[in-house]
Amino acid sequence: MKQPDQPSLDVPRETEARLRDYLRLLLTWNARINLIAAVPEEEAWQRHILDCWQMLPLLPPGPLADIGSGGGLPGLVIAIGREEETHLVESDRRKCAFLMEVARTLGLHHVRVHPMRIEAARLPKIEVLTARALAPLTDLLAHAARILAPSGTAVFLKGRTAEAELTAAAPHWLMRTERFPSRTDAQATILRLSEIRPAGV
Repeated sequence: MKQPDQPSLDVPRETEARLRDYLRLLLTWNARINLIAAVPEEEAWQRHILDCWQMLPLLPPGPLADIGSGGGLPGLVIAIGREEETHLVESDRRKCAFLMEVARTLGLHHVRVHPMRIEAARLPKIEVLTARALAPLTDLLAHAARILAPSGTAVFLKGRTAEAELTAAAPHWLMRTERFPSRTDAQATILRLSEIRPAGV
């Protein structure tokens, strides 16, 4: 039987229409600024949109920051799926222009785009941190320790190196770790991490 917390790929019809609108914008802009690898629309839907959508049931409530947002994966997918305050942090200004255009076109008034490096971002109290294909876990944890509220949770999409990255982080970081198998990639894992703090503190 499916566990209550298991990531879901079920997309409500109205939400799917908005996600499709986002995907079409993503593919249109991709020809100019290389947001994702060039693939047909349905492959992009499976590989990118549904991959990010499965994070939704794993996210606790509260303001969210997506770091290294790039083309909005997973930040914009999450923002389409929920209406809580969402901050997208991206240093590439061309990608930021795309993120702002999607937010404007789809009426995502709860989205704020921060065109700067993660280290320079000054964010309000953040309860949820997300990232996908951004950096090794040790680097992500350093960002999480700085950005998250003490009660905050980080949810990271990781590939086949997830366990090795957890092992590498163990000497330096303490955290509560939950693992969820990806439903779009048999070799990928979603990590949900909380109570993050440097080892020895």
